[in-house]
Amino acid sequence: MNSSSSQFVSSRRMSAYDPIHQITMWEENFITSGNLSASTPSIDEADMKLDNQSEDASHGILVTSKKYEQEANRLNDKIQRRLAQNREAARKSRLRKKAYVQQLESCRLKLVQLEQECDQARLQGLYIGGGLGSNNLGFAGSVHSGVTTFEMEYGHWVEEQKRQILELRSALSAHIGDMELGTLVDGIMNHYFKLFRMKSAVIKEDVFYVRSGMWKTTVERFFMWLGGFKPSEILKVLVPLIEPLTEKQWHDVNNLEKSCHQAEDALSQGMDKLQLILAETVEAGQLREENYISQMVAAMERLESLMLFVNQADHLRQEMLLQMLRVLTIRQSALWLLALGEYFQRLRTLSSLWANCPPTIVPQTFCGGNKLWGKRVTEATVKRKKMQKGNQRERGSSSRRESVPIP
Repeated sequence: MNSSSSQFVSSRRMSAYDPIHQITMWEENFITSGNLSASTPSIDEADMKLDNQSEDASHGILVTSKKYEQEANRLNDKIQRRLAQNREAARKSRLRKKAYVQQLESCRLKLVQLEQECDQARLQGLYIGGGLGSNNLGFAGSVHSGVTTFEMEYGHWVEEQKRQILELRSALSAHIGDMELGTLVDGIMNHYFKLFRMKSAVIKEDVFYVRSGMWKTTVERFFMWLGGFKPSEILKVLVPLIEPLTEKQWHDVNNLEKSCHQAEDALSQGMDKLQLILAETVEAGQLREENYISQMVAAMERLESLMLFVNQADHLRQEMLLQMLRVLTIRQSALWLLALGEYFQRLRTLSSLWANCPPTIVPQTFCGGNKLWGKRVTEATVKRKKMQKGNQRERGSSSRRESVPIP
């Protein structure tokens, strides 16, 4: 039983390798292939779907890219409009700035013209009251633009000097260190050097303006020497106001004062000689000659020496200030510059008081000044009047006695 079954199994297994069995297997394969061919339409449909999907995707990409391009174009147009607006605003701003600058320039020219007219009127008024032989022709056309600019800059210079003097006085009262004090001293010295540079520039345009001191107040002009202060007089007046000096410092200051005095004498003698030569040059030839151009040309050449004298005087003043800084300590230099600045301020104040107060009432009221001095002057005036009345009475009584007849 078992053997028969085993034979049957083996026979079945062996039959799989028979040619007939293989043919049947091939037929089944062909049948299966036939079924594959039958499924081809479904594959085509899938391909079509994939193509449609790819077309849709590409169409979507194209639409998206078009949207991006449109947005980019709109953004680019917006940027271009913004840039155009900015350019237009910048152009209008430049036009407004140009118009503003032109307006400022026209206002500046008008201001300069008005200042020149005021200077001419002031100078003519001063020259009219100068004496019998004076007239306003001497200053006709003599006001230069450089002179007007110098007067404006000098006004700013005076205001800055006032500020520096106040700052230096506060620093000395606060007893600050020498380093900070030295910075203030250097600033004040540079401020004086700036004035010398300003004067050197305006001397080239009108040396007589600087020489006569028309840019100074009346009291300052009273103490003026060759367009500025006299160094030896400043040393003589202000050095005693400094802290006690050592023997060496006193010796150096005395030598400096002597040197300044000698240089001043030399410059003064040179100026006197220049005036004499200039007068001889102008009056050379016959006085009744109508053509005296040659004399004027020679006189103009002589006048160039006047610029040298005024510049040398400023150089002497500058060297005096520098030498004093070398002799003194930092704190003494600060005191020295403080005394110098206050000295000039007091001269300007005195000039302002003199200009604003009539001379006839100055001794009595002094414009709010020393009342004791005014009181003393008033008492002296009253006493003098009483004495005059007493003398008149005595003369009257004596005349009556003389007129009485003797019995």
